[in-house]
Amino acid sequence: MNSLEQYSLDHSLQESDILKKIKKYTFDNEKAPQMISGQIVGSLLSILIQSNQVKKILEIGMFTGYSAMTMAEALSDNGEVHTCEIMDEHIKTAENFFKKSSDGKKIHIHRGPAIKTLERFKVNSFDMAFIDADKINYLNYYKYCVHLIKSGGLIILDNMLWGGGVLNPIDDDSKVIRKTGDYIHADSRVTNFLLPIRDGLMICIKK
Repeated sequence: MNSLEQYSLDHSLQESDILKKIKKYTFDNEKAPQMISGQIVGSLLSILIQSNQVKKILEIGMFTGYSAMTMAEALSDNGEVHTCEIMDEHIKTAENFFKKSSDGKKIHIHRGPAIKTLERFKVNSFDMAFIDADKINYLNYYKYCVHLIKSGGLIILDNMLWGGGVLNPIDDDSKVIRKTGDYIHADSRVTNFLLPIRDGLMICIKK
């Protein structure tokens, strides 16, 4: 991390104690800790939630629970985060942390393949969606979210630059992410902006 990045972090929304603990556990114990969303993305999610008076959030891909907890902290007391996760070990880890925070009660974990879970939700039932799961299904996740999010709601997708792989897609994940980005940009149902922070955040507003 360079000095400007550190300066940006120092002048952004600071992590709560529980978020610091989740991050530390993730980097100490997980094989791919870089999958965690982190403070910069978390701060942006918090700002979007508060500025848009978001009450009900759909998250696809929970990992160890950092982003779910970040969003839960930004919600009012009656807010809800519905998060989808397939890995039992990640669910166990996240649940242990959620129990240690009063904001954890806002988080509802849906175990199993996200595609199956998304089929059960009602159309126009969420104010915001955050997609940060297996890349091969990114386009499918987005297509579901467009229907599940209310008009004026937000859809945010992480890793939309994929380390630069979208410029010359070779592997399957890069190809799907590039296809997803192209699809979103041509989708008349949303207004979108690809923000080049971290690994690329695509922010969409449903018309």
